[in-house]
Amino acid sequence: MAGQRKSRGLLVAAAVVTGAVLAPLAFPAAAGAAETATTWRDPVVRSLDRVAYPLRSTEPGRHTADLRALGRMIGDAKVVGLGEATHGSHEFFTMKERVFRYLVEEKGFRAFALEASWSAGMEIDDWVQTGRGDIREILKRTVAGSPWDREEFISLFQWMRDYNRAHPGRTVHFVGDDLGGPSVDDAFFARITDSVRQHHPEALPRLNRLYTGLRPIDDHLVYLRKPLDERKRLATQAEQAFELIKGLTGADDLDWTAQHARFVAQTARFLTVDLADLTTLPPLQILRDKAMAQNVAWWERRTGQKVLLSAHNTHVAHISDNPAMYPKTQGAFLRETLGRDYLPIGFSFDQGSFLATDKAIGGAWKAFSVPAASPGSNEDTLDKVRYEDFYLDLRTAPPAGRAWLDGARSTRTIGTQFPVDPVDLSLGKAYDVVIHLHDVRQADLQR
Repeated sequence: MAGQRKSRGLLVAAAVVTGAVLAPLAFPAAAGAAETATTWRDPVVRSLDRVAYPLRSTEPGRHTADLRALGRMIGDAKVVGLGEATHGSHEFFTMKERVFRYLVEEKGFRAFALEASWSAGMEIDDWVQTGRGDIREILKRTVAGSPWDREEFISLFQWMRDYNRAHPGRTVHFVGDDLGGPSVDDAFFARITDSVRQHHPEALPRLNRLYTGLRPIDDHLVYLRKPLDERKRLATQAEQAFELIKGLTGADDLDWTAQHARFVAQTARFLTVDLADLTTLPPLQILRDKAMAQNVAWWERRTGQKVLLSAHNTHVAHISDNPAMYPKTQGAFLRETLGRDYLPIGFSFDQGSFLATDKAIGGAWKAFSVPAASPGSNEDTLDKVRYEDFYLDLRTAPPAGRAWLDGARSTRTIGTQFPVDPVDLSLGKAYDVVIHLHDVRQADLQR
């Protein structure tokens, strides 16, 4: 049950309803009195309690009165980054749909951006707009093997499609902001070349020469078998193709053509990684996070739509939780570009299960679990707050809480692979808001 804690020995004795907001009153049960007394003497926990707002549910479709304070925290932000502490937990994914629905209906948001490729985003958004095809088959083709091939995302896309049918004048959109394939196929390249053929046919011969040997990039593992020197040459050609198209003028849709070409250039450059020398990977991860930020910022500027950005905690944060591998985050680039119009929200959890792989490349997704967080960790302290599931604005914490939030300490950050060690992270420097869940379960693989 979300909301008031049961496992900390608290019993709900009464509830006072003021308007639509439920304010629970809790008293310590005898069995947990000693622990409760210790917790309430802790000035950090008391400080965090003062700014914590309980979540009544993580499932979409429920009443949203408990999200009103979150709406106030978001304010007028144009891009909200909503992270996840694992790449495979049900509650993180369903909470994203719940928050997105709220932001669409109450705050005017119109786009959901995800850590999926720009080209995959085009295909998925076409279904969200038109309903043509089978969304399950589209996901199997565009994001198979990724964290997003899940029932929870089927639910999100089906809600978006239903919303668009009911609101044809203000439809919502799906955006893939990441690099890669497998949708960088001949059909995607045709989006670029057909537009140039229509508006600037004189530029088409050079464009075709620049794309020779590059298209399609529909399988990373196959593409990475090309010699490194060849991949570097093709990346340079892709960048020259982008510059060529960016310099064309006239038709309004050339803006979109140039953005498609930018994505091809971003992907080709990222795939110049030297698999024999993985010290080349961190600089390319900077390129990737920068590209993801560029793609989101481009969408927001070009369409004027407010965006909920979904990615791992590592990417949405202001600072990296793994500087050796991710020296600069998507969130840091977005803060540079958008200033206070970008707001990052991190996720935290105490215990539970999730999907991950145990191999570096191509491993099968399977369920793992972790016990209650280690004493002294960020999650352990957050889990002592009186609510089972809650969120808090880190910017408004009282002094004791603020000092604790600014300190770096052990924090879980679980991505595609597991097991991984916790990292030391300052929550207050990484995020503006944190959502903490007491427990989570593994996401549902697509049927």
